[in-house]
Amino acid sequence: MDRLWLLIDADDTLWENNVYFEEAFEEFVELLAHSRLTPAEVRAVLDEIELASIETHGYGSKCFGRNLESCFVQLAERHYGDADLARVTALAERILERPVELLEGVVDTLAYLAGRHHLTLFTKGDPGEQRRKLERSRLELYFHDCCILREKDVEAYRSHVEQAGKSVQLTWMIGNSPKSDVHPALEAGLGSVLVPHARTWSLEVRDLPPRSERFEIVERFGELRRLF
Repeated sequence: MDRLWLLIDADDTLWENNVYFEEAFEEFVELLAHSRLTPAEVRAVLDEIELASIETHGYGSKCFGRNLESCFVQLAERHYGDADLARVTALAERILERPVELLEGVVDTLAYLAGRHHLTLFTKGDPGEQRRKLERSRLELYFHDCCILREKDVEAYRSHVEQAGKSVQLTWMIGNSPKSDVHPALEAGLGSVLVPHARTWSLEVRDLPPRSERFEIVERFGELRRLF
């Protein structure tokens, strides 16, 4: 097999991430204690706020805290003060303190892949936050380089391949997000492998293309060994 360039996502592909945001949201709903809106309806409002915020502020727990505060201000049915807003943003700040919990099979599989191919951590989010998680995960030794982007769209993939002098035919994106790891990678000419996660962020979910020579789905990270 030719030595390939494997771009690998981080959050919810290598380690748990969104589950911590969902737990913070559940606490937020309890704190808000809205008399009419269901948690799903509160979530819909927060989704709109987050979609509008992404272009300006990007991703990460700090942005999430800002969005929770905006949602609270918009939906609160009672008078509130700085102490209330501090409690809201603290829900997001605690995410930074959570341990990096690696997903099953990640270490052994990365060790196997790193011996056969070039691995690049290719993820989006707050650069400082993502680098801290990578350092705490102790997975740095398996990657040849690390790319933390504001967004993983078609142009980001094309630009990365061009600047790195890689062949699109020999480059694959591996991750849990249909929106960021599958559709734009395929459109840019790369191959893609989806590693589904049960708690993938709802804003990253999209319909999937049919399986093909350039698109595969595995049930868990360890199954990448049979593909690469």
